[in-house]
Amino acid sequence: MLNASNQRMLAYIEKVTAITPIEKADRLEAVHINGWVCVCGKGEFKEGDVGVFFEIDSKLPEIYPFTEMEFLVNKKYKIKSQKIRGQISQGLFMPLSAFENGDNTPTWVDSINFRIQNGSDVLHEDLTAVIGVTYAVEEDNKRKAPSVDKYKKMSQRHPQVFRQPWARWMMKREWGRKVMFFFFGKKKDKKSGWPNWVTKTDEERVQNMTWILEDKEPWIATEKIDGSSTTATYRKTGKRKHVFYICSRNVVFDKPDKKCFYETNIYTEMAEKYNFEEVLEKIVEKYNLEWATLQGETYGAGVQKREYSLKGHDFMGFNLIFSDRGRLNSVEAKEIMSEYGIPWVPIVDENFILPDTLEELLDIATNKSQLDGGMREGLVFRSQDGVKSFKAVSNEFLLKYHQ
Repeated sequence: MLNASNQRMLAYIEKVTAITPIEKADRLEAVHINGWVCVCGKGEFKEGDVGVFFEIDSKLPEIYPFTEMEFLVNKKYKIKSQKIRGQISQGLFMPLSAFENGDNTPTWVDSINFRIQNGSDVLHEDLTAVIGVTYAVEEDNKRKAPSVDKYKKMSQRHPQVFRQPWARWMMKREWGRKVMFFFFGKKKDKKSGWPNWVTKTDEERVQNMTWILEDKEPWIATEKIDGSSTTATYRKTGKRKHVFYICSRNVVFDKPDKKCFYETNIYTEMAEKYNFEEVLEKIVEKYNLEWATLQGETYGAGVQKREYSLKGHDFMGFNLIFSDRGRLNSVEAKEIMSEYGIPWVPIVDENFILPDTLEELLDIATNKSQLDGGMREGLVFRSQDGVKSFKAVSNEFLLKYHQ
């Protein structure tokens, strides 16, 4: 689930939405957490129970109570998609009582229990950092770690100043932040900071928003590519001045020698291969924009386990965002980028009607890739106006490539 900052939460408060039996498994049952299903012991939970949900791709810290759970120890504390008695199980759901440990009970447990008793809404409260949950794949902790923008860097250097009421008042206003940066910021902060007009890429999973299936307006369905998120953005700053940034999901590559997670910098490689800066400059001029942003997926050899039969790397766009219109719909964006020779993710259906059930949608997401005929990771759905979006990842793909 994504938080308000569009960062993924790996652990958060949830409740049981349904419980269903598992065929030929008398001691087990399927516990539903929205669209997710966890295989649990029979009678362990009832509908409406509140607890902590750990999403797939999580690694739990080696602390109580996890160290007392043999199956977690055997799996090196990693939460992955798996099949148990023919039922796919995705995630781990634990009652708050499991974290109680006498005098050593974490303060967050007491706090949440107190708020529940007083009728407060605690659902979806993020516990990722509080508990110490990280990504199961070590590389993801580097690639997907949240970046620190220039204002945060500035305030971290001057904590006493930025704790003052007047400073907090200034930082709530755009003009105030600029004034504070003039006096307290550093040039290197400005250059390395994430461009503040760009929204970082990530899509919510359909399992966390099953209500969307009631929307029967036509959607644009595109193939989801398993790679590394890549952002290129161009902004005019004066008559003959501009800034151009090439970024991974969280890192701005503002210097040629800036360290990249991969052996070679696949992001600047794609920027050079497809002339991103020149293309975006032409688009800004043609459409009379302040800025334009291209986002997509860099994929191929060594990027993910799914290499799409490539020996090198390639790129496919999935977002084209204009300063005056926001995100364009996928069909229009593909047409524009084709003029400049930039590939676009395959459009599977321009008028897709969502099925009634999650199971049907996940079955549809499981299919052959249009890139190489191998297994497709899934589908991404965008509304016709480009505003709404979400993803459906194939469970079969997760079982094969994300173990």
